[in-house]
Amino acid sequence: MQDNDNLTIERPTFVTHLECAMEGDHYPADEVHNLSKAGKPLLLRYDLAGVKKVLTKDALAQRPTDMWRYRELLPVRKCKDIVSLGEVATPLIRLPKLGAKLGGGEIIVKDEGRLPTGSFKARGLVMAVSMGKALGIKHMAMPTNGNAGAALAAYATACGIKTTIFCPADTPEVNVSEIELQGATVYRVNGYIDDCGKIVGEGKAKVGWFDTSTLKEPYRIEGKKTMGLELAEQLGWDVPDVIFYPTGGGTGLIGMWKAFDELEKIGFIGSKRPRMVAVQASGCAPMVRAYEAGTEHATRWEDAHTIASGIRVPQAIGDFLILRAVRESKGFAIAVDDDKISSALSEVAREEGLLLCPEGAATYAAYKESLADGRVTKNDRVMLFNCATGLKYPLPPVTRTLDRHKPIDFSQF
Repeated sequence: MQDNDNLTIERPTFVTHLECAMEGDHYPADEVHNLSKAGKPLLLRYDLAGVKKVLTKDALAQRPTDMWRYRELLPVRKCKDIVSLGEVATPLIRLPKLGAKLGGGEIIVKDEGRLPTGSFKARGLVMAVSMGKALGIKHMAMPTNGNAGAALAAYATACGIKTTIFCPADTPEVNVSEIELQGATVYRVNGYIDDCGKIVGEGKAKVGWFDTSTLKEPYRIEGKKTMGLELAEQLGWDVPDVIFYPTGGGTGLIGMWKAFDELEKIGFIGSKRPRMVAVQASGCAPMVRAYEAGTEHATRWEDAHTIASGIRVPQAIGDFLILRAVRESKGFAIAVDDDKISSALSEVAREEGLLLCPEGAATYAAYKESLADGRVTKNDRVMLFNCATGLKYPLPPVTRTLDRHKPIDFSQF
């Protein structure tokens, strides 16, 4: 086995068509698509009976451990179109001290910060860009709160696709800088991410770029889907009891729900499903409001604000898909305050040595609240998703000093 076998050995492909997530009408594969005629996301469909005949657990075990090991369940047909920067399988990290402290069950973090560009956005954008390359797209544009733009810039630059990216004016400086440094042209916009999205949409006809916004193209879901495929394999073809997922646009939550369905249909897992929990911030919680109201769609959240910029998405086009997954799994949606996010980040770092991003810390804060109010129990094995490295975000200052020229009071240590 060579380390790049998944990128160089041709595999059989099984994409049959695309399907409107709302209406169910079909669209041909291997053509450029954005939304369906109904203005809703398109979902990739596969000949899963065909996959079942050729893909085995033993075969997977012989492949390098990156996200391309699941090629039969992915849309990129030819090796020449794969644009890779090293999409490793991300580790599962147990939090035994905090589990004991809370008297809860097993707490596991899937740390997506180990991926290229330092976030789980790499999974979705590597797939979108690879398919863009395969379909001959020359210019891609997107709105971003930071990490998605960085991933798009990196992968598009790697294969020569031009990128133009728009982000809210208060996007973390490190994100804006990395987007520009990795080859994109980035603009700060005085608005939210959906305001940036409107600019991208308007420019589609006027500039001719491809709109790579969340769920406005069909392939980011397929990339994020690999989180579910990978997670099940890492757990010995099992699933956790509960998944806490930081939810803005919700692509990963939707993708994992799709992954579990496909895994069951090819015989890799049974009918057990994790309860899917959509975690939002109290200052921007459209999914929580819609979940509690019992509606299928979420209205726009006005005056959105939170320190967890990645989940500051006032309105998501895939709202109904998020809410369906939550309800079908018997999960729920929960919002946590910024002060609890900050406290959770500090607690996990100081107790377990794991530096989460604010969005990942929100999942731990949500778990604590859910354990306290009984929505999860101490017997549940829970999975928290840390979507990016905490090193991308402002860290608390340290002002403690020593003067080496003066006597040192060693009793203070």
